[in-house]
Amino acid sequence: MIHALDARCVLLPIDMQVGFDMPSWPPRNNPGQDANALRLMAGWREAGRPIIHVQHDSAEPGSTLAPGTKGHALRPGFAPQSGEALVHKSVNSAFIGTDLDLRLRRLGVSTIVAFGISTDMCVSTTVRMGANLGYKMLVVGDACACFALPDGHGEIVPADLVQRVHLATLGFEFATIVSVDEVLARLRD
Repeated sequence: MIHALDARCVLLPIDMQVGFDMPSWPPRNNPGQDANALRLMAGWREAGRPIIHVQHDSAEPGSTLAPGTKGHALRPGFAPQSGEALVHKSVNSAFIGTDLDLRLRRLGVSTIVAFGISTDMCVSTTVRMGANLGYKMLVVGDACACFALPDGHGEIVPADLVQRVHLATLGFEFATIVSVDEVLARLRD
């Protein structure tokens, strides 16, 4: 359970990009992710709270997230609106090689509410680093998604299991795992 979210909170959508829908990616869980995340963003904006968007600028040859490709674009409805910042990163953590920490400190942020693609990669890395930097981290689990992954032994770990394990790991030490409904309810407190 979370308490009221005061004005020192920021919403951090991470890598909500078109490239993750390309056929080169494995199956993903949470088909309701976009709808959940858009509802969260609408409520956050209605409350007048700050949003800092994160976009991955892949430097990997052939990446679906490379700048200048169709896949680099943010998904429909996830582009920053007037007054919302956009941070570009090229590694998993939104804190490395960016001014994210400086932006947050200038805003007086104490709590980061994060979601995005994928829970086990860029969301997890950003959340862990944010916690290590002293921010209170909340992960909106139903606004995140993971991909099915090979286990290195010829088997595939289903995306739902990857999601469940990574949310459990984050929740055990680095963050509070919440739902869209919980966040929206606390914004009204």
